[in-house]
Amino acid sequence: MSILKLTDVRKDFSKLIVLRGIEMSVEEGARHAIIGPNGAGKTTLFNVITGKHQASSGTIIFKGLNIAGYSAHVRNRLGLARSFQINNAFFGLDVFENVRSGVRSRFGLRYSFISGPGALPEIDETTWQILKQVGLAEFAGVPARELSYGRQRGLEIAMALSTDPELILLDEPTAGMTREETLEAVEIIERVTVGRTLIIIEHDMEVVFSLADTVTVLHNGIVLVSGPPEVVRQDQRVKDAYLGSD
Repeated sequence: MSILKLTDVRKDFSKLIVLRGIEMSVEEGARHAIIGPNGAGKTTLFNVITGKHQASSGTIIFKGLNIAGYSAHVRNRLGLARSFQINNAFFGLDVFENVRSGVRSRFGLRYSFISGPGALPEIDETTWQILKQVGLAEFAGVPARELSYGRQRGLEIAMALSTDPELILLDEPTAGMTREETLEAVEIIERVTVGRTLIIIEHDMEVVFSLADTVTVLHNGIVLVSGPPEVVRQDQRVKDAYLGSD
């Protein structure tokens, strides 16, 4: 059963056409990777799915609803969350408060920089659970700006989890990481996406082929091919456009 289905989704910025009629289906509970060369339209596709940008045309069906035209915060409340290529944390807040701000929104509360967070035991407990999941509990009181790069990326994942999404989109979560940090990140992603649907943009093919059960290849704003990792890996069009012959 599809949790997300895109039909003829197009996006242009004035005269620049980025998405040229995307057709894509994501099964509930799947780990779905999106790959492709730089400029293929991957991050724009994420932006259109999550509502950061509105599609120029086409339908985006999420849990049976056409969410094309919905704002980003409405899509989030429906159960869709994402991380970004560039760290999007509140660097003036500590790790705990970064995650807690998202948990508060799950409970319909807003963060106040004037009155402070207040005492909310249920929200605090949920925040601690998320931090433990991503291995950041011991850094709860550390300002986000003081975290190592790898842990900042982990904080991005924790913030995406804070609203308890059914569908989580991760945009290059291992970009810039060392091999050791990458392996740790893959373990975290595997752990936190149990019972959820994952869409991941990733350039590290080891990560893609270890995590994903479905791979969609974008090229020049269209879906070149989509299917199981081994089928995609052997597709000559993919080799020519992206993977190479090795």
